Amino acid sequence: MDSEFVGHVHALRLALTDPRFDACAITGALAVQPGARAALDKAAALTPVGAGPYADRLAAAVEAAGTTVQRPELGTLVAAVPASAEERDAAVAAVAAVDDEAVRLRTAVKSRDGFFATFFISPYSRYIARWCARRGLTPNQVTTASLLTALIAAGCAATGERWGYVAAGVLLLVSFVLDCTDGQLARYSLQYSTMGAWLDATFDRAKEYSFYAGLALGAARNGDDVWALALGSMVLMTCRHVVDFAFNEANHDATANTSPTAALSDRLDSVGWTVWVRRMIILPIGERWAMIAVLTAVTTPRTVFYALLVGCAFGALYTTAGRVLRSLTRRAARTDRAARALADLADTGPLGELIAGALRRLPSYTAPAFMAGGAGAVVALLAAAYTMPFGEPWLLVFAGVYVLAAGAAVAQPLKAPLDWLLPPLFRAAEYGTVLVLAAKADVPGALPAAFGLVAAVAYHHYDTVYRIRGGTGAPPHWLVRTIGGHEGRVLLTVGLAAVLATRAADFPVALTAVAVFVALVVLVESIRFWVSSGAPAVHDEGEPA
Repeated sequence: MDSEFVGHVHALRLALTDPRFDACAITGALAVQPGARAALDKAAALTPVGAGPYADRLAAAVEAAGTTVQRPELGTLVAAVPASAEERDAAVAAVAAVDDEAVRLRTAVKSRDGFFATFFISPYSRYIARWCARRGLTPNQVTTASLLTALIAAGCAATGERWGYVAAGVLLLVSFVLDCTDGQLARYSLQYSTMGAWLDATFDRAKEYSFYAGLALGAARNGDDVWALALGSMVLMTCRHVVDFAFNEANHDATANTSPTAALSDRLDSVGWTVWVRRMIILPIGERWAMIAVLTAVTTPRTVFYALLVGCAFGALYTTAGRVLRSLTRRAARTDRAARALADLADTGPLGELIAGALRRLPSYTAPAFMAGGAGAVVALLAAAYTMPFGEPWLLVFAGVYVLAAGAAVAQPLKAPLDWLLPPLFRAAEYGTVLVLAAKADVPGALPAAFGLVAAVAYHHYDTVYRIRGGTGAPPHWLVRTIGGHEGRVLLTVGLAAVLATRAADFPVALTAVAVFVALVVLVESIRFWVSSGAPAVHDEGEPA
């Protein structure tokens, strides 16, 4: 350093422990993550010249070489590189005047959160986080408590009694408070861990889907079969999340990443009330859980699912339409890394790989045409499954066309503007086929078995997302091949329906067997990966709470 740095150690610790930053700069101090160490060494070897503190010049050199430099806002914290004794005294006095505890509490709350969490949960949950920290509780313990509370809520809903529904609604809100608290505790006490990342990334879905199942069981006790609505809600929510994941992975490191639609969005963000309205109308997890909790307590499970389907469908259409417009109006160059991430999210199995490999050898192959063909095959498959009787052999033809189109769509790098739509389309095809065939079977247990199968496969897809976000890539190829890939599972499900056309009562057994197999293979490998020392800690703000 050219001169002595005076500032808050807390600010530097925040920079050092935030893994989203390849290089984090605070005036007078520079910190890098391991992945950016080579860039720092290269810049230091050049001895940056110019005016200002050495750390600032070094950061400029790192940035000029192509490594992103993040300069976090200090807010009420103080950092300075004093050039004289008077400036040093002033800096020391300013540092002493800052209330460190207030800063820690404020920064414990996510910078980007939903309306419900920001105004109805965080004002007091941060103090719960501090209470937990002072008693030695860990974020993982709070996360586990949140899961257990949600499972108890699901059990109460499964009673089918009014008292059970009221208790379920209250407990679901308590679970959400704990869900906010665990992240705030991690940020307050700087307790980040690989296990915590895995728990936080998966437990939200486990809690929500368990509650759906509890509502469906409670409704069944009163003679109302809402399993199709419960499964439909899970399918819609998962597909919507895959839209978010695929779009973000496709564009987060693209060059020339601007469009008129994005510019309009930025202008709207400058108007405070529009930010909250746009966050609320997509029904993020906080608003969603609040709506589910209230409606569970005062209405029926069928009403809850109708409201959930309508709200989530609107949110999905709104976000997808906006992202399609951005993709069509921007002139961004997608990177190889983004194309690889989209290919991993596609979850292509051995059949699709075989087809893709054959097409790559054709000189006249054109990827965009096959991408459109893949979308058409998804629509045709779902329409055929819906209109044909259960077990209709002709559905196997549509499934075969889907397999061919899905393999063709990923035969070339996914760098076209709308290629990020392929993963959510494949999810819709697979989940939707399972849902429709289970409903068409019209036998006891078919829809609950389909619910379990989709839940197991969806876990695999969420696990893939968080591995990619952690920088380690998708799950091992043997796992994807073992569970068949999306196209293999679609063909298997349709084949089982055809074979069991005259014995539809056995269809739930077959779906359950597939679900158990997928769940065992995926969970064993996922647990091994996330608890291993080499797995990354993914501290992602994710969906607004």
